[in-house]
Amino acid sequence: MVTGGNSFRSIETFIKVHRRQLNAAFGLRWKRAPAHTAIRYILQGLDAQAVEQAFRRHAAGLLDATTDPSRRTISLDGKTLRRSFDNFTDRKAAQGLHAFNLEAGLVLAHVDIAEKSNEIPAAQALIRSC
Repeated sequence: MVTGGNSFRSIETFIKVHRRQLNAAFGLRWKRAPAHTAIRYILQGLDAQAVEQAFRRHAAGLLDATTDPSRRTISLDGKTLRRSFDNFTDRKAAQGLHAFNLEAGLVLAHVDIAEKSNEIPAAQALIRSC
């Protein structure tokens, strides 16, 4: 999603287009982009909790660099994921809660909302974790 795409092939295309810049930024020596299947295996093998923590640390660093601490406004917004329900198994639509900084235009964190819950307990958990 960071690449502007929504598939493994679009990530591969992003890497192909920006390979030289990525090599310079991350100290890589890639001669070509990895195949979309390799990208899929790599991303599926990641620990979701570890990625979430790394994402939050990165967002906090960006936030510190871009906004005046006296002007920080953190907003919470709940979203329902379109087409995530399943009538056959009586599964409700998946919901998430996002925290973002308005001035920086930066998403700081997100949490899933439990199926039999609402945004309030999710917001409390999100605030405790930050």
